[in-house]
Amino acid sequence: MSKLTLSVEKTVVSHARRYAKQHGVSVSELVETYLAAVVAPADKAQRRSPILHALRGSLKKADLEAYRRHLAAKYR
Repeated sequence: MSKLTLSVEKTVVSHARRYAKQHGVSVSELVETYLAAVVAPADKAQRRSPILHALRGSLKKADLEAYRRHLAAKYR
């Protein structure tokens, strides 16, 4: 394990600590998970997110005009 010193805005650190506490992890774990995802090859990144991988391309045939009409009616 290596130690890393970062310079981060105080508000970001505060929010990160709160988020980490709510999710039962440390800020170090959050940073490590993020960095691992950033440097992972594309095929590994897809394996880490099976839901997104399954949804990929599902909107290619979507009727965007029908969706716009739906939203317009919903939020009148």
